[in-house]
Amino acid sequence: MRFPLRSLLLCLALCPLMPGRGVLAQDAARKPFVPQPIIAGGQVLPLYPADSPKLKREKLHEAEQYNTKGKSDKTLNVIGVHNPSIEVHLAGDDPANTGAAVIIAPGGGHQILWVGPEGGDFVPFFKKYGVSTIILRNRLRIDGYEPTTDAVNDAFQAIRLVRSHAAEWKLDPARIGIMGFSAGAELSAPTALFFDDFEKENSGSADPLAKVSPRPDFVGVIYPGPTPFTKAPETKIPKNCPPSFIASAGPGDRVHALWAADYFTAMLKAGVPNLEMHIYGNGGHGGGLTARGGIPFGTWTDRYIDWFKDLGFLDKPGTPTKAAKDVEAFGKKGK
Repeated sequence: MRFPLRSLLLCLALCPLMPGRGVLAQDAARKPFVPQPIIAGGQVLPLYPADSPKLKREKLHEAEQYNTKGKSDKTLNVIGVHNPSIEVHLAGDDPANTGAAVIIAPGGGHQILWVGPEGGDFVPFFKKYGVSTIILRNRLRIDGYEPTTDAVNDAFQAIRLVRSHAAEWKLDPARIGIMGFSAGAELSAPTALFFDDFEKENSGSADPLAKVSPRPDFVGVIYPGPTPFTKAPETKIPKNCPPSFIASAGPGDRVHALWAADYFTAMLKAGVPNLEMHIYGNGGHGGGLTARGGIPFGTWTDRYIDWFKDLGFLDKPGTPTKAAKDVEAFGKKGK
């Protein structure tokens, strides 16, 4: 029996409106957006459960927007982050795996995230040293979020999420830290100071990571935006403050060098151990790990690895680090 053409057309027109089908289609369209990795082999995980009160649930389905470069289609930056995430690149089964993981918070003035030059470019660099790289995609001011709360919470949550997977990912839970660039350093710097506050504020939440420590074991502050010490020089420094590495160009990036000095000076006054800063005479803002034409500032990553190795983060996994021992000794002073 043939189906009349008019009836067929009417059925097709009404089908999307039929109970069940329209609802399912709408639900599928509203699922939280989870991005693809910008570097092949990466694993992307959202920071929060989809029902987290920290998220704008009406925005979760919106796709991120990317800017690429040339024929390689290499991702340079991203905006429109409503479902913040981490992109995980593990040392894993590599015999050189140290168990250390660096969470990278890209810069971009809270307007974009330079996930390529201040994110993905570091994956092969750290892999050479047996270090896993985690790229953070935090929420941005341009998308309606507050950097000092929303984005800093994203940084803390990234630390907790990585630490919660330490056994599965063959990481040492005592070697998980964060490195921030420019605006990203406005996230990494607070993680060295306010981890206890974050833990207390979230202790009673339904978040499955609420009992995982948000304290980083090391912090990188690279050509930073203003740190907590810029507005409040007497910001309290915890006794178990992690070690910090700071780097910036000097006269060629004066404002960021001054913000770097704010952080270094306060930490140095407090006697925080294993604090290291490099301010270079030549160079400008940004640049990630590029060589910058061969100037000394182009070698800041070598200085970072020297510092990292000296503190024991490149030793055999499970071995107590010099950093941890020094933090413990510092915490006992004045008791």
